[in-house]
Amino acid sequence: MTGFGSPCGACKFLRRKCVRGCVFAPYFCHEQGAAHFAAIHKVFGASNVSKLLMHLPVADRPEAAVTISYEAQARLQDPIYGCVSHIFALQQQVMSLQAQVATLKAQQAQEQENFPIPNQTINGGSSSSTIHSPQFNVDDLNSSYNNLLLDSNFMQQFNHSSAAVDVPTCIGEELTYRDGMEELQSVAYGYFHGQ
Repeated sequence: MTGFGSPCGACKFLRRKCVRGCVFAPYFCHEQGAAHFAAIHKVFGASNVSKLLMHLPVADRPEAAVTISYEAQARLQDPIYGCVSHIFALQQQVMSLQAQVATLKAQQAQEQENFPIPNQTINGGSSSSTIHSPQFNVDDLNSSYNNLLLDSNFMQQFNHSSAAVDVPTCIGEELTYRDGMEELQSVAYGYFHGQ
């Protein structure tokens, strides 16, 4: 039973009195619990979920309640595959991103072959240690990133998945970073050229 005599979300949905020791009370709050429990009741049935929670150790019940709720929501959205469709979409996204990483690594290796990195010695050649500066073209990386975002297949897979990544935020961050770099370059240019 939740505070102030109000029933838990499950009992509220089932329109019954919430008694002390209600198995649902710790996991389904009064405000939002009814909406979550509606999906659980429709997919699994209140009695089945109650039995399942009662057979679990108390320490495992919160995770089980969250998992059951997630599966019920996914099953309502996709009655055939449920949360498996989300898993497939995320796996496809991972494979696509791994292919992009492999392509970028190959481009970087090709750039290093075409334009070898000269060794620069420290202190006019008196030190035996050398500095190796990585060579890669930022514009190529940005164009590859933009091509990835514009790829309709990738974006459909990305939008279909339930990943919590906000693409406009990522794009906005990239633009902010690029604008900041241009401003930093102009300040550095002015400093070195006495403007």
